[in-house]
Amino acid sequence: MENKSHAFAAGAFVLLLLAVLTALAVWLTRDTTEQRVFEISSPEGVTGLQPQAAVRYKGVLVGRVTEIALDPVQRGNVLLRIAVNEAAPITTSTFAALGFQGVTGLAFIQLDDKEEGSKALVAQGDAAPRIPMRASMVSRLTEQGGNLLTQLEQASIRMNGLLATDNQKQLMGAINNLSQAAANISALSQRADQVLGANAAPDAMNLPRMVSQADLTLKSMQATAERLSTSAEAVRNSAEEFRRTNRRIGEPGGTLDKIAQSTDALAATSRQVQSQLLPRLNRAVEDTGRTVRQVGRTAETVGDNPQSLLWGRGGTAPGPGERGFVAPAAAPAAP
Repeated sequence: MENKSHAFAAGAFVLLLLAVLTALAVWLTRDTTEQRVFEISSPEGVTGLQPQAAVRYKGVLVGRVTEIALDPVQRGNVLLRIAVNEAAPITTSTFAALGFQGVTGLAFIQLDDKEEGSKALVAQGDAAPRIPMRASMVSRLTEQGGNLLTQLEQASIRMNGLLATDNQKQLMGAINNLSQAAANISALSQRADQVLGANAAPDAMNLPRMVSQADLTLKSMQATAERLSTSAEAVRNSAEEFRRTNRRIGEPGGTLDKIAQSTDALAATSRQVQSQLLPRLNRAVEDTGRTVRQVGRTAETVGDNPQSLLWGRGGTAPGPGERGFVAPAAAPAAP
């Protein structure tokens, strides 16, 4: 009987101790801060998110997930109900994303706000205000996974094509060309050392002497440039004088104008000579011809009858059929 009473007392003590510990745990874990309720409608899956999951605002714990269900308003979405501390600055530009804790796969709600000075998000009527949900990094990677795999496949095909036999030969040829170029550069470097007199060879060129020759060359070029400048100035002056002469020749009253006037005057004189002087010359020539012919006839007459100069020409002998005509005597016959 005594053993039973001891066992009953021990059991009662244990039950009492459990009740005290439970009450203490509840008292210690109670949240006395005032909280606001928000809703998040997610078009993506929320794998790994459990009720009582943490809600963080820029990494700071501000609340918990109170409920996970299907959205009755937007068909196909997941409705999340969260309780957030009153001190959390939830505004109209605040958005939510799904975050993951390390490699455990446990998810939480990450709140963020990229704009400052936005108005506080308040409820409209009886419904809880909603915070928009954005795709998480894992979701974007999942969506882009197919494209990444396709690009990796294309890159692998191109890499295989690049490592083909012909391309390998070309690559080896390019490497050989690089080797030859390096050898040429080394030879050029040695030649530069010789030019700079580093090896002190008998036929090595001296850099000061090269500089002196370059200085002389530059001075010669400068003198040539000065002579060219003087020649150019003379040519420019000649061109200017030619332009002035050309302008004087071509201006009104100039040489060309005077030549044109002289040509017009010569043409007018020629027309006047043709219209007046030439006809007079023609008539004078005709009169001179007639006078010459008359003088010729007179000379012939004087030659045939010189006494006509003293007695005149006399009467004209009658011709056949006229009174006093005498036929000339017939010429004697030939023996």
